[in-house]
Amino acid sequence: MSPRKGLDLTTIVEAAAAIADEQGIQEVTLASLAQKLGVRSPSLYNHVNGLKGLRNQLAIYGLGKLTDVINGALEGKKGDEAIHAIAAAYIAFARKHPGLYELTLRSPDADDAVYAASAQVLVELLVDRLSFYKLDRDTSIHIVRGFRSILHGFAAIEQKGGFGMPQAVDESLKMIIQTYIHGLRMHEQ
Repeated sequence: MSPRKGLDLTTIVEAAAAIADEQGIQEVTLASLAQKLGVRSPSLYNHVNGLKGLRNQLAIYGLGKLTDVINGALEGKKGDEAIHAIAAAYIAFARKHPGLYELTLRSPDADDAVYAASAQVLVELLVDRLSFYKLDRDTSIHIVRGFRSILHGFAAIEQKGGFGMPQAVDESLKMIIQTYIHGLRMHEQ
């Protein structure tokens, strides 16, 4: 059986990402995806290994998109300005792509080398930007974990509508990141 003309992995993953962002990741099924693409579900198996394979492809795609967004925000920035740019880009990505963002948080298949490599690219980008602060490698990894935790916590609370007070949410983010940077500087060598 040959793949349907015009249907490729990129088209499938982008359509699945649209469903995830518009309706939630739980709505990404092979049936809903086939309907969106105007094909029969069995046609998708020529490109993905079932729903698990599709979600794995979405996670890889999402990590790539997040890395691209952060890279774009970092252009010409270093130090504190870079850290603020990363935070703003990360939160903007989570706002724009809530379903896809959810899939970037963990690997659907921990043994997937492509996912691991995609995640490592993002980690190395962050570690590289932290080199401004003269941290050793192990400390940088701890600092990246903390940074990711702060950003994910902020994104998750915001997505659930937890910031209902009148103060500007983006101003809260700036203050949190400035406090984080202050603490980060305590680890400089």
